[in-house]
Formats: sequence, structure tokens, C-alpha cells
Amino acid sequence: MNKKVNITTGTDASVINEALSASLKQYRSEKKMSLDELSRQAGVSKGMLVEIEACRANPSIALLCKLASAMGVSVADIVNVASKPSVHLIAAEDIPCLWRGERGGTARLLAGTSGPDMIELWEWKMHPGEIFTSPGHSAGTCELLHVVEGALRLTLGEESLTVNEGSSAIARTDLPHSYRCAEGGPLRFTMTVSERER
Repeated sequence: MNKKVNITTGTDASVINEALSASLKQYRSEKKMSLDELSRQAGVSKGMLVEIEACRANPSIALLCKLASAMGVSVADIVNVASKPSVHLIAAEDIPCLWRGERGGTARLLAGTSGPDMIELWEWKMHPGEIFTSPGHSAGTCELLHVVEGALRLTLGEESLTVNEGSSAIARTDLPHSYRCAEGGPLRFTMTVSERER
């Protein structure tokens, strides 16, 4: 059960799709860039970019990461939870859910810094049988994970390990990886992602 699950449906998806569409249009306008050029730069099909700009797509987190990297911004910039000068309060109702699992799991981007050198804070909740897979982030990306409840099965390339409740892990996630709710009850973990522009 290794299905690709896209961004959540409903209000979050609509707001995120509109923000991504506006970001792409603004970026292409500022750079005087065609869809073909952005497609090559981001490694995303022109057809998908057309759908995103028309707000008809439901892009995955991996696709959001690719586009943010190509535009030199963070995912937090796109979904408006990036830091502002001095301090920026993000109200609970403004925290976007960027992934929903088949059994009700969620991944919420709690906060993040602006720009290509970014740090993001995530909250993940997963239920038994749910899995999230990623093709890998840009070179040097690092994640800090802490399991608050349950057990996380973390796979990085060919290597797997279980991170139990109360334990933490540090992982280089510039290679294919996945998070899975290990057997038993629900899983809840926090994750900080650090990505530096090369």
C-alpha cells in the first residue's frame, strides 16, 4: 500500500491551490519565463503547470517542494506560514494541512522561514497502515524527528529503523524516504526540516 496521496481536499486545498497558482504566475511574470522554461527548471510537466495555474490540480507535497525550490522560495512562503520580520503569529485556523492519509492521518506545516535556505516545523498524525513516501529533497536536506505517540517506521533508501515513542531521529532526506505508522495505535510526531540552497 504505497499510494501517492496528494494534498488534502476541501478548504485547505482550495486556499493552497490558489496561493500556488498566484505564486507561479507572479514568478513567471517577474522572470519573464515561459511555462516550457519553468517546466525544465522545476522538472515538472508543462501540463501539470497549466493545471496548477488554472487551480485545477491537487499537487503532492513533493511537487510543492520541487516548485518552491525552482522558484527559490520555501513551501512556507507559498502557503503563507513563513516568518515575517521580528515575529509572526500563525493562528490555529491558518495552519494548512498539506497531506491527508487514507485513514485520516494529517501533515500540517506549522511554521517555516522564507526563502531558499529554509527551516520548517511540521506536525504529523498517522494511523496504522498509512504511509507517506517522498522521492527525496535537495542535496543536504536534514530532518529532525521526535515521536510524541506511537512508533514511526522511517525508511531512507534501503535502510529502515523504528523510532519509538519519546525517541528522536536525525535523517538526511535527500534520498527517497518514507514515514509509516508502525503496528499498534496511532502515531504522532513532530518534524523540523532544514534545507539549504546549494
